[in-house]
Amino acid sequence: MEEIKRNLRKERVGVVTSNKMDKSIVVAEVKKVKHPMYGKFVTKTKKYVAHDETNNCNEGDTVRIMETRPLSKTKCWRLVEIIERAK
Repeated sequence: MEEIKRNLRKERVGVVTSNKMDKSIVVAEVKKVKHPMYGKFVTKTKKYVAHDETNNCNEGDTVRIMETRPLSKTKCWRLVEIIERAK
């Protein structure tokens, strides 16, 4: 039997900023990047729309998401695990 090899999927860790949609969450990944010329650290934020099948994420939760096939126009990530619940 031939073994099917899947590519490595990208993973991101971020904070849930919105869970108002049904089975969808918005995850913000915040990075501190050093400016190439001035050396100052700049905060960069990237937002991802991820699929949350069970609707159990809340705003402020730290989550891990993984790349997947396109599920809608903007959604091509899915929830892997909730790392830390919001306090």
